[in-house]
Amino acid sequence: LHTASRMPWLFNLRNRLPGAAWLGERLLGLSARRSLPEFRGDTFWRERDATLFTSSDMVIAAACSGRKAAVLFVDTFNGGFESENAWAAARVLKAAGYLLHTVEKFSGHHCCGRTYLASGMVDEARARAGALVDALLPLAEEGVPIVGLEPSCLLTLRDETLAMGLGDKARTVAAQALLFEEFIAREMREGRFKLGLKPAGKPILLHGHCHQKAFGAVSPILEVLKLIPDAKPELIESSCCGMAGSFGYEAAHYEVSMRMAEAALLPAVRSQPDAIVLADGTSCRHQIADGAQRQAVHVARLLDALIA
Repeated sequence: LHTASRMPWLFNLRNRLPGAAWLGERLLGLSARRSLPEFRGDTFWRERDATLFTSSDMVIAAACSGRKAAVLFVDTFNGGFESENAWAAARVLKAAGYLLHTVEKFSGHHCCGRTYLASGMVDEARARAGALVDALLPLAEEGVPIVGLEPSCLLTLRDETLAMGLGDKARTVAAQALLFEEFIAREMREGRFKLGLKPAGKPILLHGHCHQKAFGAVSPILEVLKLIPDAKPELIESSCCGMAGSFGYEAAHYEVSMRMAEAALLPAVRSQPDAIVLADGTSCRHQIADGAQRQAVHVARLLDALIA
C-alpha cells in the first residue's frame, strides 16, 4: 500500500486494462468477476489535516485532567483505500469536543497484523501487532481511549493480540480499545457526547460486520444512530456478507461468496433502493457494491454529513 500510493495508476490497471482481470485470475487466483479496491495517492497519512490532531502529550494531559480526548487508530483499509472514513471520524469527534491524536511511523503506518494472521503468517502478524501495541501503550497506560473504524482491525487489539503472547502490554491496550460507535455510545451514556445532527431524510439500513456481531458491538451502532432526528434504522438480519477479507476475492470461492450474500444481505439492499446503506466493514461495503451496485458507507461518514 505504501508503495502503491506513490503510483496508484499502475496498480489500478488491473481494474481498467482489458484482459488484466483474466490474467490476474490465472496468476494470482483473484476472481476476474471482482473489482479490486482502488489504490490512491491521497491516503490518510499522505494528506493528513494537522488541524484535527495534536501531540500524544497533549492528549494524555487532557485525558488525565478529565477532558475529552482519544487516539484515533486509522487502519490500513480506511486510511489507504477509503481515507474519507478516517477524516469523517476525526471531524465528528472533533466537533463533539474531543482532542485527538493518531499513531504513525516514519515508513508508512502501523498495522494490526490482521491480514498476515488471516493468511497463517503468525510471526509476521505478531511483529506488526507488537509494533502497534508498543505505539499505543503510553496512551493506553494513561487511560486514553483507542478508537478504531474497521471492526476486524480494532477487535484484533481486543482478541488476537492477547493470544499471540504479547503479554501485559497487550492487555493494557485491549482494555482501552473501542470501535467508533462503542466509544460514542459509552460517552453518550456518561453525558459527555453531544452533537447536533440534521435528519437523514431517508430510510437507514444497517449491515453488521461479523466481528461486530461476535463481540456484541452492533447494538451500540443502533444506539448512536438515535442521535439522528427521526431516524428509524433497520438492522439487516443477515449472516456473513460472504466477502470475509480475501475469501470472496478468490476465484475458488467466488460462487460460495455470492450465495452467502444473496441469502439475505443483497436482497434486503435491493428491496429499499432509496435507503442509506451503512456497513462498517471494508469487505462488506465492497460486497454490496459488487453485488447490488450500491454504495454503502461507514457510520462515521453519515454522522459527518449530518452535522448541523
